[in-house]
Amino acid sequence: MKQQLNIVVNGEPRELFIEPKTLLVQVLREHLGLTGTHQACDSSSCAACTVVVDGMAVKSCSILALQVEGREVLTVEGLAQGAKLHPIQQAYIDNWAFQCGFCTSGQIMATKALLDENPDPTREEIQAQLDGHICRCTGYNMINEAVRDAAKRIKAQKELESQKWLQTAKSGKGAK
Repeated sequence: MKQQLNIVVNGEPRELFIEPKTLLVQVLREHLGLTGTHQACDSSSCAACTVVVDGMAVKSCSILALQVEGREVLTVEGLAQGAKLHPIQQAYIDNWAFQCGFCTSGQIMATKALLDENPDPTREEIQAQLDGHICRCTGYNMINEAVRDAAKRIKAQKELESQKWLQTAKSGKGAK
């Protein structure tokens, strides 16, 4: 018998009726059409299916969808703002941290969770976060460099936003 699932995916509230044994990756791909989350091993050993649930990187093939009832799920589709890629996505491209791209969305989402928690990770912290993300095409050094580059880009973006806010506040043209 189907059960109701209420979740927020990429900022949008969703209500679905699913079988209790349905995995989160199946809901994302089959019910919501978010195919950026890849399903590969079905044993949670490759991490291609990684998404962010309430700020934590989660392998979506290893969690029942009903376990995320009422929670927020972020997929790779939710990172970009229109045609503008998220700094993490752009860093992966600019640093050639992918080849076939199959595992990349999971790595990007694990990177998002890491940088949200730790905006300036060491090489070892990056490796620990991405441990278990299997990539058969790309060297892991390029992935590590992409994460470090993304951290710099996000820091620069936040500094720019802070400067803009300060200028607006000083000019008196802020919200009334």
